[in-house]
Amino acid sequence: MKPNRSSCLSLCLLAIGLTMGATAYAQSSPTAAELKNAAAKAPTTADLQKGDPGGTITGTIHDVPVSDSKVGPTLPDVANQVGQNKIGINFTWTLIAGFLVMFMQAGFAMVESGLCRVKNANHTYMMNFVVYGCGLFAYWLLGFAIQMRGAAGNANLGGLNPLSSEHTLSLFGKTWGLFGQTGYFLSGHAYDVGVMVIFLFQMVFMDTALTIVTGACAERWKFLTFCVSSVIMGAITYPLFANWAWGGGWLSQLGSNLGLGKGYCDFAGSGVVHSVGGLTALAVAMMIGPRIGKFNRDGSSNPIIGHDISAVLIGCFILAFGWFGFNPGSTLGASANGNLRIGSVAVDTMLAGCTGTFGAMLYMWITKGKPDASMSGNGLLAGLVAITAPSGFVSATGSAIIGFIAGVLVCVSVAFVENVLKVDDPVGAISVHGTNGLWGVLSVGLFADGTSNYGGSWNGVTGSVTGLFYGDASQLAAQLIGISTLLGFVFTFSFLLNLALEHFVGHRVSVETEVAGLDLPEMGQLGYPEFVFRPEPEFAAA
Repeated sequence: MKPNRSSCLSLCLLAIGLTMGATAYAQSSPTAAELKNAAAKAPTTADLQKGDPGGTITGTIHDVPVSDSKVGPTLPDVANQVGQNKIGINFTWTLIAGFLVMFMQAGFAMVESGLCRVKNANHTYMMNFVVYGCGLFAYWLLGFAIQMRGAAGNANLGGLNPLSSEHTLSLFGKTWGLFGQTGYFLSGHAYDVGVMVIFLFQMVFMDTALTIVTGACAERWKFLTFCVSSVIMGAITYPLFANWAWGGGWLSQLGSNLGLGKGYCDFAGSGVVHSVGGLTALAVAMMIGPRIGKFNRDGSSNPIIGHDISAVLIGCFILAFGWFGFNPGSTLGASANGNLRIGSVAVDTMLAGCTGTFGAMLYMWITKGKPDASMSGNGLLAGLVAITAPSGFVSATGSAIIGFIAGVLVCVSVAFVENVLKVDDPVGAISVHGTNGLWGVLSVGLFADGTSNYGGSWNGVTGSVTGLFYGDASQLAAQLIGISTLLGFVFTFSFLLNLALEHFVGHRVSVETEVAGLDLPEMGQLGYPEFVFRPEPEFAAA
């Protein structure tokens, strides 16, 4: 009898459990009848025609698309709408962020032109204007496919599943991504709504890298050579490193393949965008040589003052505004997967720009006796550049420290580039973007505090990005490999590509063109035709 009693008791308990589970499910999941009842109670068309000033009856179950109008809304219909809302929110956020980054081009144009002489204003503005078209065309033809064809798996934008064709290399028993190999012209499977969103967002990042070079080479770069160089950079140089970091390439796999932290981490592009742009600028500026009169026979330098400091500072503010697309937008979403951290990313961005300004202003005040306006503006930009890589991984305090160091570092770097390397950089682009881009990459390996938790993993490795100061020295090692790649490969590759251009086309305008100003000889029109030019200082014609 005891076994029978035990069996009966077990069956009773099982029945009770099933009943409770079914009840719980019924309570948590609406039945067809409940959905129909909700639809029946929803405001009618007549109700809505009366107006809804409080917004209390607009947006109901009637707005959920149904698969069968005779049946009405079902649970799958509601669930599909929820999923589409998530993706729609993320699409919208990412696109708006991309639009903000595009507007940064106006800021770059104002900063660069303002720091150059008035006789070159038209030429400088035109480089900043045309680089957008050159970069976009090259990226559409070739660059995007090279960069992002290994980027599948991003849940924020619907999975990006068409981007799943990475050319790989097997080494040490591991598979390493090298570059994408399909999807040129956004054709074939790349004709996809999610792919279009990521294309726009990544394109404006690429264009930012390209325009950095125009500032360092302003006032003596042939317009034709600038166009060809920009196309090459947008098609090959930038996409290669961007693939390794963001497109499923080997730098991002340092964590999964070698156990180095979460792999190379660059949240919004201190390395991918700014260091690539800054190091390419260094390579071309070294090749093109200094402006006439910049250096004396004994190696000492002469200041060549820009024509409009107001344009410079307004341009810096435009860039700072656009940076809210650059950094918070790099979550690629505002819903789910830890994306609510966009608020922290935005505040980190603000703080680093603020302390970067303070760092540069105080350094110049102490060493030169006066706060320097142009260097204060560069301090703002340096802080923003430096926080770009760590912005998604660090605290407010960490961002303030990173920004302040960047502000001081840009001043030291400008002096080093000019007085030690003897490279003429009219706007300080090499120091703002190249030097502080590297500092930003390094700071991830130091200051990342392990709290980010974007969907529970980064670069396919479970856990949050954590730097040396918070217990993970291996993350610093991954970042140092990224820095070595930037210095060793990107700089060298850019130099060789532009050396070929030097041989076939030539980078520099003639002496006569440079002395007269590039506006008329290169562009056929003065930027400011009503200005009366002052004679150049004697050293400028020497």
